[in-house]
Amino acid sequence: MRIAIDARMAYYTQAGIGQYIHRLLDGLGRLKSDEEILLLQMRHDRPLHSSNNHFQRHSLWTPSHHRLENFSLPLELALLGLDVLHSPDFIPPFHRNFHSIITVHDLGFLLYPQFLTKESARYYSQIDQAVRSTDHIIAVSESTRQDLTRLLGVPEHKITVVHEAANEIFQPIENPALLEQVRRTYNIPGDFFIFISTLEPRKNLPTLLRSLRRLLDDYKAQVKLVVVGRRGWLFDEIFDTVETLHLKNDVLFLGRMPGDDLVALVNAATALVHPAYYEGFGLPPLEAMHCGTPVIVSNVASLPEVVGDAGLLVDPKDEEGWAVAMWRVLTDKDLRQQMREKGLVRAQTFSLEKMARETMAVYRRVSTRARGPSHL
Repeated sequence: MRIAIDARMAYYTQAGIGQYIHRLLDGLGRLKSDEEILLLQMRHDRPLHSSNNHFQRHSLWTPSHHRLENFSLPLELALLGLDVLHSPDFIPPFHRNFHSIITVHDLGFLLYPQFLTKESARYYSQIDQAVRSTDHIIAVSESTRQDLTRLLGVPEHKITVVHEAANEIFQPIENPALLEQVRRTYNIPGDFFIFISTLEPRKNLPTLLRSLRRLLDDYKAQVKLVVVGRRGWLFDEIFDTVETLHLKNDVLFLGRMPGDDLVALVNAATALVHPAYYEGFGLPPLEAMHCGTPVIVSNVASLPEVVGDAGLLVDPKDEEGWAVAMWRVLTDKDLRQQMREKGLVRAQTFSLEKMARETMAVYRRVSTRARGPSHL
């Protein structure tokens, strides 16, 4: 079987789908199988997994998210003799001579269209045609599978749930000196909560900031909020809220950071807080659980599915509820220890090997089917 994985997004963005591609390739590279896997990349991108002879690189001219992508990409792929193309960014070539599998990470753009830029809205408007055209869909959570059926009418037999997995660099750090060092590096001497995500409206950071103000004023807490992630889109409200609530000295915006520093910072945090309105999976809470760090997450979409009983669940709109949850974790040592132990156990149910094995099973199953009318 000749499989191609559209890996152009691996370097287009370092968050979300890019990380999904890296983790999937990590897992697939460990499988013992005879399948030939082509990694489709842009010509100028550095090779992915170049040391693994399980993969072959194929360079493309067509950029990801380009307006002409669905015209030029099929032409580039037509002569490759593919059995299956996996499109991790959910938009397959609509005209093709091979089987198509797409990954749908979430449908937040349908539920919260007000959070989109015009360009994003244009791109995501292809979702109806994408789910009809493709041969099979990988959903990264049961929540996303249900959304596909409920919002787009996709039949259940066309969807397979394959959970994501965390980068294996996220592990507990037992050396206090390393944790102290990262505190000094980023000037965080005391207790702190950590938020990790691209700064964009769906992540609901303004609500968390208002809850932090309550925590500082009403509970007299001595704690900071550390925000890790790049600026995405429509982020002005976040910084306006910091200004309005006089939180400049209480919130640290660190942007992106090296992986080793991030792992140490997650280990040093009192808890990870993730108040998103919606998530298709929710990788930061899983990464924190792998480190033994308590997690407080929204009680919506996929987050309860990922966290289980290992974290505290709060309504994303409940400012007082977030303040109470943070206060509980901050002040209750026994609760933190229970959350640490449960989180470490829960995290082990999501592995790279499981993600890769289940994805390969979808490739094999789809490749044996007769090609449908959506193909050339």
